Amino acid sequence: MKNIFIIIFSLLILSACKEEQELSSVNPINWNKRTATIKPNNNLVSGASHLSVYSQIYSYTEHKKHGLTATISIRNTDRKDTIYLNNASYYDTHGKLIRSYFKKPIYLIPMETVEIVIDETDKEGGTGGNFVFDWMIKPNRNEPLFEAVMISTSGQQGLSFTTQGVKIH
Repeated sequence: MKNIFIIIFSLLILSACKEEQELSSVNPINWNKRTATIKPNNNLVSGASHLSVYSQIYSYTEHKKHGLTATISIRNTDRKDTIYLNNASYYDTHGKLIRSYFKKPIYLIPMETVEIVIDETDKEGGTGGNFVFDWMIKPNRNEPLFEAVMISTSGQQGLSFTTQGVKIH
């Protein structure tokens, strides 16, 4: 009987242990499966977009911050053509690169959306985090759309807002 109690207790302890979780994830996208080969002289038009992303916002005073979960939505708004992303880089409030999400160009098929999730526990971006996306499209086609949804809940209160990317030079 004592051995059964020890076994059950041990199993309960093991099941209570949490695995270490990534602070930023893409679910269920695997960037390596999206790798695109882009040939020179491909007649693609290059562009770049900036997206404001808030890992934290001030609450009550400038000395107290509230963490947020951010969903970064990358959308191909073209009904006919694939778009290509060369870069998705995440910077903190001070302009320091936190991470880049892929090393080789990737593709999104027409009307496809992929997402990056910045977990609420990931505070690296701070109150002024930024994404920069470098992209390529066929001439005279729709540019990609970049949006972020930031959300947090505490008790029965929720907080959410969105930002939208802007083209930069």
